Amino acid sequence: MLTVEEIRQWINNDAMSRKKQQAQKGVQYYEGEHDIRNSRIFFINAAGEMEEDKTKSNIKICHPFFTEIVDQGVQYLLSGDAFIKSDIPELQKELDERFNDNEDFMAELYEVVTGSQVKGFEYMYAYKNKDGKTVFECADSMGVVEVRAKDTQDHCDYLIYWYIDRIDKDSKKIKRIQVWDASQTYFYCQVDDGKIVLDDSAEINPRPHTVYKKPNDANTYYDSYGFIPFFRLDNGRKQFSALKPIKALIDDYDLMNCGLSNNIQDTQEALYVVHNFAGENLDELMYNIKAKKHIGVDENGSVEVQTVAIPIEARRAKMEFDEQNIYRFGFGLNTNGLKDTAATTNIAIKSAYSLMDLKRNKLEIWLKQFLRKLFKVVLQEINDEQKTDYTQGDIYFDFNPEIPTNALENAQIKLTEAQTRQTEVTTLQNLREQLGDELMMQYVCEQLDINYEDIKDELPNPDELSPYEAQLAAVVPEDENAGDLIE
Repeated sequence: MLTVEEIRQWINNDAMSRKKQQAQKGVQYYEGEHDIRNSRIFFINAAGEMEEDKTKSNIKICHPFFTEIVDQGVQYLLSGDAFIKSDIPELQKELDERFNDNEDFMAELYEVVTGSQVKGFEYMYAYKNKDGKTVFECADSMGVVEVRAKDTQDHCDYLIYWYIDRIDKDSKKIKRIQVWDASQTYFYCQVDDGKIVLDDSAEINPRPHTVYKKPNDANTYYDSYGFIPFFRLDNGRKQFSALKPIKALIDDYDLMNCGLSNNIQDTQEALYVVHNFAGENLDELMYNIKAKKHIGVDENGSVEVQTVAIPIEARRAKMEFDEQNIYRFGFGLNTNGLKDTAATTNIAIKSAYSLMDLKRNKLEIWLKQFLRKLFKVVLQEINDEQKTDYTQGDIYFDFNPEIPTNALENAQIKLTEAQTRQTEVTTLQNLREQLGDELMMQYVCEQLDINYEDIKDELPNPDELSPYEAQLAAVVPEDENAGDLIE
């Protein structure tokens, strides 16, 4: 078991790791806290030293491209209908209840997929609810520390999970720390950076992984999974945040935009060149300009107002290039070209989604691997409860992301298809004598997407008389001479 000092050391070392620092930067940008927030303006003073200029405008605006791109990708990936499928009806019902139609699970899954994009990796852990069924919940990867067996004295794997529970009235942070092994969980707490101690609020410490009750049963049950029930979803093998390829571009866009705002703000303060000022000092001059809106000059004096030309077009062009590249290298959807959907064809829409499709294909691979780890736990539970023998092979995935389309174009396509089918059916009807009734009906059913075998028994028999023809046959004598007039 890990000692208290080892727990502290693992938490501190993990927080300082390059991996977690990069993840934290992703969190900051997703929350709209960009590096531009720390921007400062300096100048060289008379002594040749760097000095911060607090008189100039220093507007700090963050542009949340990263937030939009991440949310786009997650929503697109999980936008379709139920994507966890099985050809076994009984198993499909269980999958729908536990995953597809379970709003709690889908909410947690959204958090996990979002976290994997923002930080590069995110966790989900398993526990049993009040009904004794395994459910899953997202765990913030910033508070998860994996401890491998090769790095411990007892050669056992551990996982440390910590989070800030609350801040008390004295503004002290109450940190809850959990240490998981293959069979049980230890609970600790820490106030600020003080000593780590056993959490006296935990009724059983340590305790098995899950504590639960069964319906109509007053007993309390304890169970362990036999492994550490934490599952990690990675954004690729190197666990890079999706921010990495576009951070510099976002920073440049922020700089260009804020620089333009600063230029516009500073031009409100014009430069006044005054010749032969009639006053006594510069303070009086500035007071007259700002307050009285006029100044006095000598007979040969004059005033010139100088303004600085703002490179608006150059900055605008640079921001447009940055924006294009942000969506390009971030594999996002730039909606600027899709504003007028009435004039945008389906081909253009599909083309606009091409980068998102590339990203989705990559995410699907890692998400499938992640979900199969969850299914392994759930299938074991279902098999134990229902005495079944379901396997991973009985489950497959069917992701069908929703892509908006041009409604007018879709209607036109359907109309054209209907007209084409009508023409083909009419042609077949004209060839009825040559094809025969049965063959013609087979061709008609093929054009109308109807299974001929399902309706052939309901079709009239050409050798049988219709009801009208049967009535005529009963009235008209069969003897062809019976109807002749007797003279």
